[in-house]
Amino acid sequence: MITTINENDFIQAFKTMGNGQFSHEALQKLFKYYEEYEDWTGETVELDIIGICCDWTEYESEYQLVNDYDMSIKGGVDEIKENTTVIEFDVWNDPKYAHKKHYLVLAF
Repeated sequence: MITTINENDFIQAFKTMGNGQFSHEALQKLFKYYEEYEDWTGETVELDIIGICCDWTEYESEYQLVNDYDMSIKGGVDEIKENTTVIEFDVWNDPKYAHKKHYLVLAF
């Protein structure tokens, strides 16, 4: 049995589970990622919030990301991209439109 959900349903499912691991923007990017994955592979994806939380990590800076994967990585984010999926996106959290680049990284 399959239930089709939209982006709002996806985000609400995470909020219902009490998950504060991802920003709103990260959840939007994850929803888009899984939609594109389904289109590309022709396979349906089961909404597994715990699985997604285990598979993905959101980083608030490139420094934090590279540091987590070992500072010896000289290529930074580009080298990490060679090993896994990295989604870069902006988080707009300042009324003056200041933004910050965040990264979603699929565990590898």
